[in-house]
Amino acid sequence: MSASLRIANVNVWVWDQDAALDFYVGKLGFVVAQDIDLGFMRWLTVHPEGQPDVQLILCNPEAVLPPEAAATVRKTVADGFGGAPQLLTTDCRSAHAELAARGVSFVQEPTEMGYGIDCELVDPWGNRVRIIERAPLPAAGIRD
Repeated sequence: MSASLRIANVNVWVWDQDAALDFYVGKLGFVVAQDIDLGFMRWLTVHPEGQPDVQLILCNPEAVLPPEAAATVRKTVADGFGGAPQLLTTDCRSAHAELAARGVSFVQEPTEMGYGIDCELVDPWGNRVRIIERAPLPAAGIRD
């Protein structure tokens, strides 16, 4: 392929974009990238501090999907199956403690895994977001 591809945006389904700003900016410490009224919907993106090239689209499914599909998305996300981003940190236990002190709900405490340490939080809509502290890679890298 002659053109390189990179991740630009990740969609996160939310039902209330103002409440989403409170959570993702107020509690997680993200930065607002774009907040644009497109008429038929509000284009709202945020990103972690210092990482503006990958943004989360805080999207209300009712603005972009037919009612039946939006209802399915709402139920799927509320049941914990919506898929969500994974966040990288250098200290999972400290990130967990800081966010828990800000009132963020977690469904998994920091746990040592083969790839590092991770925990899982849940946003007000049921999106499950993992926070990962990667283990050092072996000198030869990762095997397939």
